[in-house]
Amino acid sequence: MKKYLAEMIGTLWLVLGGCGAAVFACTVDHGIGYTGVSLAFGLTVFTMACAIGHVSGCHLNPAVSVGLFVAGKMEKKDLVPYIVSQVIGGTIGAAIIYLIVSNRAGFEGVGGFASNGFGDNSPEGYNMVAVLVAEVVLTAIFLVVICGATSAKAPGVMAPLAIGLCLTLIHLISIPISNTSVNPARSTATAIFQGGWALQQLWVFWVAPIAGGILGATIHKILNPGVDEA
Repeated sequence: MKKYLAEMIGTLWLVLGGCGAAVFACTVDHGIGYTGVSLAFGLTVFTMACAIGHVSGCHLNPAVSVGLFVAGKMEKKDLVPYIVSQVIGGTIGAAIIYLIVSNRAGFEGVGGFASNGFGDNSPEGYNMVAVLVAEVVLTAIFLVVICGATSAKAPGVMAPLAIGLCLTLIHLISIPISNTSVNPARSTATAIFQGGWALQQLWVFWVAPIAGGILGATIHKILNPGVDEA
């Protein structure tokens, strides 16, 4: 159970830190902007990888868990409990953001609530095809980095930094496209509180990241046959 609790806490922190930065600190007049939000997401993964990596592996993401399972780095019995823990943790993180923002003076609604979307709900108007391509490709690269950085042949002390910086770069690329998901738990958490269009488009941010996770894991296995098999 310690592994599942760690995944829940870690995903809570990812949503609270990353989406919280977008909701609280990324404003039109004064704020951290896309660069700051990208760094916030990277820092959540880096800090949690250092804190709970030795407990659960610090997946914090259903697409990562599926990818690591495909890569042979995760036992089948843990896959569904990890995903459930991640969704619960992310939802708690989003609930904390909502509790804080709803007590702001003059609160009139959550706005976009850092939710992921396409078309009219993309920050820069990218359509569904563009979002699908971006989410699949970027999640695939994320898995290649995760699998490689955590390989037995890789320098272990660099894994949290490499993974955190990769997520930062992914956000720098794709916040304008979809608000960046590459993580179904993160997308679900914010969609629950945004409602409406975010829930209607949520399927894209499950299908594309998981497809990307499987693709990235497959690439890793091709590049590293027989390495790190569970």
